[in-house]
Amino acid sequence: MAASNITSTHPAAFLLVGIPGLEHLHVWISIPFCFAYTLALLGNCTLLFIIRGDAALHEPMYLFLAMLAIIDLVLSSTTLPKMLAIFWFRDREINFYACLVQMFFLHSFSIMESAVLLAMAFDRYVAICKPLHYSTILTGPLITKIGLAAVTRAVTLMTPLPFLLRRFHYCRGPVIAHCYCEHMAVVRLACGDTRFNNIYGLAVAMFIVVLDLLFVILSYIFILQAVLQLASQEARYKAFGTCVSHIGAILSTYTPVVISSVMHRVARRAAPHVHILLAIFYLLFPPMVNPIIYGVKTKQIRDHVLSLFWRKNV
Repeated sequence: MAASNITSTHPAAFLLVGIPGLEHLHVWISIPFCFAYTLALLGNCTLLFIIRGDAALHEPMYLFLAMLAIIDLVLSSTTLPKMLAIFWFRDREINFYACLVQMFFLHSFSIMESAVLLAMAFDRYVAICKPLHYSTILTGPLITKIGLAAVTRAVTLMTPLPFLLRRFHYCRGPVIAHCYCEHMAVVRLACGDTRFNNIYGLAVAMFIVVLDLLFVILSYIFILQAVLQLASQEARYKAFGTCVSHIGAILSTYTPVVISSVMHRVARRAAPHVHILLAIFYLLFPPMVNPIIYGVKTKQIRDHVLSLFWRKNV
């Protein structure tokens, strides 16, 4: 009898609002989001198809690019289908455990993306600063270890989150003022002492962004020194030109993060939809832009894409 009176401390499901304050514009907002998601799917799948199909592209730089494409596909696919269901069909309900899974994948793969961008900076450092040792340093086993390390770090840091959230009693209702299950948006509904969650989430974000970005900047300081020591100006342009795509990917990934962070502190009184739109921009912009950056700036990939279109038109 006592067992039958025990009730769950969490709701069976949450309700995702979408973009608070802009509910009447959901259908119109969904159009650019759907377009961006379609571009992300086509672009990243095309990259993976090209890299997988050409043995000449099974080099460290392209293997890291394939990892980045997979991460971008998972990141966008974790949130966008449910988001579009909210916008188009008003399907706002998400199971409690599905919400935790979505959150885990979202934050884990964001951490993995940061790790892969750092690995790509290391790749460019070795290619420019130690070109004679490139093939002996960046071997297949090392690339595998880097990939496993990126996954292990992300999973280790994010695994506690679902268990921490599961123990709370959600007395503030099941309505999440967001269009996906973001960690802090769920924490705001919980009762009790959530300080550890707040500190842990902030610490992980700062640790990842600051540490990874610091090492990326350090790599480019060494790269710049090596480039400036080259004899001819043409050699300098050629060497630094190999880094342009990676710099573009870094800017497309970290710029929305920095802007969102600044907005949270400078414009705290801004309407909630401003912060949510920035968060969605962070999820959609890199997966959409990265394939374009590498497709335009990397000759081997550009030639493959052009050859595919040429075959279709002949």
